[in-house]
Amino acid sequence: MLLDEYQERLFIGGRDVLYSLSLDRVSVDHREAFWPSTDTQVEECLMKGREQAECANYIKLLHHYNKTHLLACGTGAFDPVCAFVRVGRWPEDKVLRLEADHVENGRGRSPFDPNGSCVSTLSRGELYVALYTDYWENDSLLCRLGNSSYTRTERNDKQQLNEPKFVGSAVIPDNDDEDDDKVYFFFTEKVPDAESGNSAVYARIGRVCANDVGGRRMLVNKWTSFLKTRLICSVPGPSGIDTHFDELEDVFVLTKKDEKDPEIFGLFGTTSNVFRGYAVCVYGMDDIRAVFSGPYSHREGPEHRWSPFTGRVPFPRPGSCASRVNGGTFSSSRDFPDEALRFVRDHPTMFQPVLPLHRRPVLLQTDGERRLTQIAVDRVEAEDGHYDVLFLGTDSSVVLKVITIYNKETDTMEEVLLEELQVFKVPVPITEILISSKRQQLYVGSEFGVSQVRLHQCDLYGPACADCCLARDPYCAWDGLTCSRYYPSGLNSKRRFRRQDIRHGNAIQQCSGLHIKGEHWEKADERLAFGVESNSTLLECSPRSPQAQVLWFKRSGSSKDEVVTDDRVIKTAHGLLFLHLRKTDAGTYRCLTVERGFVHVLATHVLEVLQEERVGELSHRATSDRHGRLCLLSVPPQSPKDSKVWFKELHQLLDSGTFHGVEEYCEKVWCSERKRKRLQSIQPRWKYSSALERQGRPRGDRPRLPRHTRGS
Repeated sequence: MLLDEYQERLFIGGRDVLYSLSLDRVSVDHREAFWPSTDTQVEECLMKGREQAECANYIKLLHHYNKTHLLACGTGAFDPVCAFVRVGRWPEDKVLRLEADHVENGRGRSPFDPNGSCVSTLSRGELYVALYTDYWENDSLLCRLGNSSYTRTERNDKQQLNEPKFVGSAVIPDNDDEDDDKVYFFFTEKVPDAESGNSAVYARIGRVCANDVGGRRMLVNKWTSFLKTRLICSVPGPSGIDTHFDELEDVFVLTKKDEKDPEIFGLFGTTSNVFRGYAVCVYGMDDIRAVFSGPYSHREGPEHRWSPFTGRVPFPRPGSCASRVNGGTFSSSRDFPDEALRFVRDHPTMFQPVLPLHRRPVLLQTDGERRLTQIAVDRVEAEDGHYDVLFLGTDSSVVLKVITIYNKETDTMEEVLLEELQVFKVPVPITEILISSKRQQLYVGSEFGVSQVRLHQCDLYGPACADCCLARDPYCAWDGLTCSRYYPSGLNSKRRFRRQDIRHGNAIQQCSGLHIKGEHWEKADERLAFGVESNSTLLECSPRSPQAQVLWFKRSGSSKDEVVTDDRVIKTAHGLLFLHLRKTDAGTYRCLTVERGFVHVLATHVLEVLQEERVGELSHRATSDRHGRLCLLSVPPQSPKDSKVWFKELHQLLDSGTFHGVEEYCEKVWCSERKRKRLQSIQPRWKYSSALERQGRPRGDRPRLPRHTRGS
C-alpha cells in the first residue's frame, strides 16, 4: 500500500493488478491496471512444481519514482519483474497505466516467492532493498540499486545475515550533511549459541551509509559501513531474569518536526512455544546512535564468549560515512584504507544492544487470544500534552486503538484501550496499516480487501460530559453540548467549554457527576423484561468503556443489594444472564459502571417472571377470544420444539423495549394488514387494557372494547 496525499490516491499492489483508490472514499472512483504473469512464466512456474495460485504476479514493491510515475516490482510467477506505472502529474489527470513496453527483470528488487519477506525504501533516486534474491531463498542481502552503482552485503556471510526475516527500513539523516545519511533496516535472524549448540532468534537493527559505494581493493561493491546490533524488548522479572520478546513483527517510524529525531515503535512477539505474548517497545535515535558509536563485539574464536573490543580502532571509524563529519578527508568509501575495511568486515556487530525508552515496553498483551500483526502510530496533541495513539492490527480483522501513559513518579506504564475496530466481516490477518493525518483517516489492508476508518469517532461516546471525559480519547473533548473533535488552542471556537483529561480521566473534577460512595441512584429509563420460569433470560447492559467495572444491583423495596453471581446467574460482556429463572428473580435491576471514581447507571430492567404453565395456556388460547387479543395464536405451535422456538422469539421481542405488551407484539408481527388497520383505532384502549392485565385486575374490572372489535 502506498499513500499519496498529493495525488489524493491510495495505490495498492495486488495479485496481477494495481489499484488506485480515492483517499476520500476507497469504495468509489477506483482504477485498475492489470499486470498478470505471461503464459510462458506461468508454464515454467508450473513445471517447477509450484501451485497455480503461486504462479501469479504478486506486486511486492511500490514507490514514487518521480512526479509522474511509480516503480512497481512483482514476483512474476517466480520470475521477478519491474515496470513503471504512469499516474499523471495532477490529481485531475486520473491516470493509472502500466508502461508495458518497459517491463524489465526484477531480480534483486522483488522476491521470487509471494510469501517472501521484502522491505525497501527509495531515497534520491536510489533504491535500498532487503530480500532473498534466489529461487530457493538461500541468498539474503541488503543492497542499493542506483543509476551508476550496486552495493550489497557479503554473499554467504553469516556474520552479517543469518536466515533473516526482514520487517522494515527507513532513511534517517544524522545531521544537515546529506552525505552522512544512514539507511536503517529492521529484521530478525538466528544467532548460534556456542554453549548449547542451538540457535536463538534476535531482533536486529542494521544500518549502512546511503552514499556507500564499496571499497576499491577490498569489499568491492560490498558495504563498507554495514553494522548491526540487537534490539531489546523485555520485561524485568524476579531474580533479574527478563522475559524477552525477540520476534519482531512490525516497525513504525514516527517522524517528528525534526526529521533527524524520529521515534521507532517496534511490535514484538515471543519465540517460546509455551508462552505467547506481544509487546510494543519505543526507541529513541539518541540511544541508537550511541550504541553504534560504542564498542564493537569481538571474540577470539568459536568457543569463546563475545566481549567488547578493547584494541585500537582504525581511522576512519569503521561503519562511518565519507562525509564532512568525518573531517572531509575521504570523498568516497573507495578511498577508505584497507585496515578500516578489514575491521568492519570482521566486526559487523556492536556489543551493546539498543534498550527501549523507560527500559520497558509501553504495551503488553499476554492473554494469547489473538496475534498482533501490524502497528501504526499517530501523535496527537491534547489539552494536557501529546499522546501516541497506537493502532494495532490483529489476525482477526480487528484493529486495537490504544494509548499508553507513562507515570514518571511511579515509573509505571498505563495502557488505555480506546476502541476495538472490526474492519472486515471475515476474520483475516491485517497486513498493513497507513495513517492519513491530513484526512484523519486510517487505511487498513488485508488479503480480503482494504478498509477505511476514521481515526476518531467522538460521537460514539455520547453527549454526556462524563462519558466523553472517561473515554480518555485524545482526539475528543466535551464542547459543552456533546463529545466532539478536539482542536489545539486557537483552532476551536468553543475552547472555553472544552473538557478533557487524558492523563487522569477525572470526570468528577471535569464534569458534574457522582462519586462511587454516593447513595443516590442516577435515573435511567426503565425497561420491561419478561422471562419464563425455568428458562433463560438476558438483561442487556454493555459499558461504553473497556476500562469500566460493571456492577448489578437488585432493588427490593427501599433497599438495594448487589447481585451475587453463581453457576445460575452469570455476568457477561453483554449483560446479566439468568440460566434458570426463578420466581424470586423478579424485581428491578440496575446496571452501573464504575470508572475512576465515577458512577453511571446505564440500564434499569424491571424483570417479570411468567409461570411456565400460564404461558403454555396462552399459546393455545382460541383465536375467538371475546376481547380480540393475542391474534398471533391463530397459528399455535404444533410441537414442543416449535413451542420453545416461539417462546424464545416472544421473549426476545418483548425484551427489546419496542413493544408495550403482548397485544401490541401480536398486532405488529402476526395480524393481517386489514386487521391492523381495524385495530389502530382502539390502540390506546388496547394498551390500557394490557396495563391493567399486568397489574392483576380481574377481567370484569377492565374497560370493555367496542362490540365491532370483538373476535378480531
